[in-house]
Amino acid sequence: MFRIALGAALAAFLSAAAPASAGGAMTVEDARARILLPSRPGAAWLTIRNSGAADRLVGAESPAAARVELHRHVHRDGVMTMRRVEAIDIPAGGEAALEPGGDHLMLFGLEPGLKTGGSFPLTLLFETAGAVTVEVRVAPLAETMPKRKRQ
Repeated sequence: MFRIALGAALAAFLSAAAPASAGGAMTVEDARARILLPSRPGAAWLTIRNSGAADRLVGAESPAAARVELHRHVHRDGVMTMRRVEAIDIPAGGEAALEPGGDHLMLFGLEPGLKTGGSFPLTLLFETAGAVTVEVRVAPLAETMPKRKRQ
């Protein structure tokens, strides 16, 4: 029984770690989420690499969440606030890093049962490249905290 559980956990981890792509232009890596309580919104982060023309992430959806929104942390006058945005630009030949303390995905109305070590599907919607579905790993809290900048 332990081997079956360990094998399932390893398969989930490897599928979450494997990059996903849309028509070869968009590659999504390191998709992870923080979910503290299903009754509270969660957040997800990932890196999008674009080997093609400029594009925009215009939305996301998941069967594990009632609603997914694109958000950005904004620092103004020493105060950090979070704002919903309509799109996140992905430059031609570049990347967009959604990370703690920056651009991210907010997950509202989460399904019960999502816990650290588990995973769930997330479909990213690009203006040109279309839909890309990735497996998002529910990461431990320490992995999802903003990185402190050294001075």
